[in-house]
Amino acid sequence: MSARLDDFRLTLGSSEYVPIMVGGMGVDISTAELALEACRLGGIGHISDAMAPFVSDRYFSTKYTKAKSLKNRASRDGIDKTSVRFDYEQLYEAQRRYVAHTMERKRGPGAIHINVMEKLQMGAPSETLSTRLKAALDGGIDGVTLSAGLHNGSLKLMKDNPRFHEVKIGIIVSSLRALKIFLRSGKRLDRKPDYVIVEGPLAGGHLGFGEDWQEYHLKDIVKEIIDFVREENLDIAVIPAGGVFTGTDAVEMMQLGAGGVQVATRFTVTEECGLPKKVKQAYFEATEDMVDVSSVSATGYLMRLLKNSPALGSNIKPQCEPLGYTLDKTGNCPYITAWDNTPVDEAGKKLPVTDKICICYHFSKHNVWTCGHYVYRLKDTSHQLPDGSYQLLTAEHVFNDYLYSTDHKISLPKQELAASA
Repeated sequence: MSARLDDFRLTLGSSEYVPIMVGGMGVDISTAELALEACRLGGIGHISDAMAPFVSDRYFSTKYTKAKSLKNRASRDGIDKTSVRFDYEQLYEAQRRYVAHTMERKRGPGAIHINVMEKLQMGAPSETLSTRLKAALDGGIDGVTLSAGLHNGSLKLMKDNPRFHEVKIGIIVSSLRALKIFLRSGKRLDRKPDYVIVEGPLAGGHLGFGEDWQEYHLKDIVKEIIDFVREENLDIAVIPAGGVFTGTDAVEMMQLGAGGVQVATRFTVTEECGLPKKVKQAYFEATEDMVDVSSVSATGYLMRLLKNSPALGSNIKPQCEPLGYTLDKTGNCPYITAWDNTPVDEAGKKLPVTDKICICYHFSKHNVWTCGHYVYRLKDTSHQLPDGSYQLLTAEHVFNDYLYSTDHKISLPKQELAASA
């Protein structure tokens, strides 16, 4: 009988889980509902801390985004954003409230982690990152996954929190070199990570690779890191991510010595995912030639997305006063420069900005259709309905298909007769 993912378990310290992590897709694509369902089923679900004040406004009717816009209104008509700042107390409360509200609803044997991006510099990189990390810990999160950066100083920012040695801590890397850099910072504080997520070149969203990303392969990087962890006798779970599309893909990683797998793209078309239904249908309809790896992100990282993403070719004015999550400490953002350098037409209208996109605005509107490489295979995971749309899945169905499928087979859901309203 072929091995199934359910034959394995993920061990983090004294805790044992089903070896499935659902990745923390932002902004609010990996909703609390999606994370809670993974937790109920015995795995680990991620929420994302990307744009927490904006997400708080959406769910709790707070006014953090409006307050920030009013506070920084003096700069809205120019491109000098050096004065734009977040209110740290409001940032803390937005993050803590979102985390606590999620944790209060936690059920089942699994865990809830939060994905925290270093590249969200927010005009004051250290101060805002410190605030977000403290709020997540104080909100009761089970684990913190550090992403989008080397996080040299992130452990130091958490060290004085009473939960520093209690909470599970992981780092996302795309190379052994990046892991070694993080381990050096942990050694100084006597705090090694509990897990490392090894994100390969086929992952969705921002990538930890350059233009030569096609020369790398997830299994090769995973093998190298597993060998290193074993040689150094480190109790760190290695969790591959990016291109793990079937349960058999996951089993192959476990047989290499992985502790679990992180998956995301197949959950984008579930009912619990935060994407609008029309975007989920766009994912179902995607073809392989529609998938692109682009340099349009203002973070400086390459990003995998669909070529028909509405954000591409937009000329939206920089939204730094209400948002401004990618501003560096000097008030600069590559999109501001690209927007300012883009000419206007004869009528004085700004032409499309082609070099970069305003990721703050467009992620908030779900206009950036980031995806894993195998997004074009999603249509094979569901039924096409009589009206031409595809049936949405449940997170439980996708989770269990990973857990119990064999021989790269994908289990289809019970077929509906009509599209969901």
